[in-house]
Amino acid sequence: MGSAISLRLDFDGEHLRRLARQTKDAAQARRLLALASIYDGGSRSDAARLGNVTLQIVRDWVMRFNAHGPGGLMNGKAPGPKSRLNDRQRAALAQALERGPTPYLDGVVRWRLCDLVQWLWEEFRVSVSEQTLSREVRAMGYRKLASRPKHHAQDPQAIEEFKKNFPAAVAEIASGAAKGKRIEIWFQDEARVGQKNKITRRWARRGTRPSAPHDQRTRSAYIFGAICPKLGKAAALIMPWCDTYAMTQHLAEISRHVAKDAHAVLIVDQAGWHMSNNLIVPENITILPLPPKSPELNPVENLWRFMRENWLSNRVFKSYDDIVAHCCNAWRKLENQPWRIMSIGRRAWANGF
Repeated sequence: MGSAISLRLDFDGEHLRRLARQTKDAAQARRLLALASIYDGGSRSDAARLGNVTLQIVRDWVMRFNAHGPGGLMNGKAPGPKSRLNDRQRAALAQALERGPTPYLDGVVRWRLCDLVQWLWEEFRVSVSEQTLSREVRAMGYRKLASRPKHHAQDPQAIEEFKKNFPAAVAEIASGAAKGKRIEIWFQDEARVGQKNKITRRWARRGTRPSAPHDQRTRSAYIFGAICPKLGKAAALIMPWCDTYAMTQHLAEISRHVAKDAHAVLIVDQAGWHMSNNLIVPENITILPLPPKSPELNPVENLWRFMRENWLSNRVFKSYDDIVAHCCNAWRKLENQPWRIMSIGRRAWANGF
C-alpha cells in the first residue's frame, strides 16, 4: 500500500460534520463523517471502520476530497462502456444523415437504423447494433421527424426573396388599401377529404401488423381553410368542388372573421382559382401570392397533416354528407384550440417583424 496522503487544510472535522448534517446524500454523509474522524486525530483504520470500507477505499475518498472538495464524495454516474464511434466517424454519420441516402447507391430512399448500421460497416468496418446506433444519433441531436412537402422544381432563391421582401410588401399594403387599419396576416389553402382515406401509424405489439379500415370509393369534399396564426383565428367552408366560385365564398367567410378595425393580408399559392380575374375579393382583404411551387411556406399544409393524423384518417365515410360532417367537426375542434393554430401556423418570417 502507498504512503498516507494528507487531507487538504481548508477544512476541519467540525466543518465536515456540519456538511454531513446538511446533505441529503446518505453516502456523502457517511464519507464526510469518516474523514471528519481523521481531521480529529483518528487513524485511517478508524475511518475505515466508521465507513465500513477498506483502507484502500478510504485512500480513494481522501484523493477525491482533496481534488474536488465535499462534492467529490458524492456518487457520480457510471461512465459506461466507451463509444464504438470516434469523432471522425460521428462527423461522417452526421453528414450522411443530413444529405440522406442516394437511392441508386444505397438502395433506399430514407435511412433506417439497419441501413445506417450497414453503411457504417461498409465505410469504416465498424460493427454496431441498431440499439447502440439509436443512442448515438439521438445523442447527436437527431430525431425521426415528419418531412415537410417540397416541390422538386421550386426556386430556392425566389423563396428567400419572398421572405426578405415580405415586410416591405405588407408595409405597402398598410399604406395603401389598408391605410389607417392594423394588419392581420392570414394563410389559406384547400384539402381534399374523401372516402379513399388515409391510414396512419398506430400503437401495436412488436412483431404484429396492425390494420385500419380503408375504403375504395371516391366521394369527396374540399376543406377551404384559412388561419391567422398570430391571433389564433380560423375560417373555413366545406365545398363539393374547388373552383373560383368556391374561393369567392371562402373569401367572404374570411372577411367576416377579420376585425372591423383591421385589414387582412391573405397569403395563398398560385392555384388558378386563387388568381382568377373573376374572383370577388372583399374590401378588407388583399391577396398576396406565394412563389410558385413552394408549399412549405404555407403553414396550412402542416395543419392538414395534423388534422388527418388525429381526426380524419382511419375512417370509412358512409356518404358525402358523412364526409362533410366529419370535416366540420374536425375544423370546429381546431377553432376551439387557438393555441394549436398559433403553434403550428406561426412563422418567424411572417410575424417576426
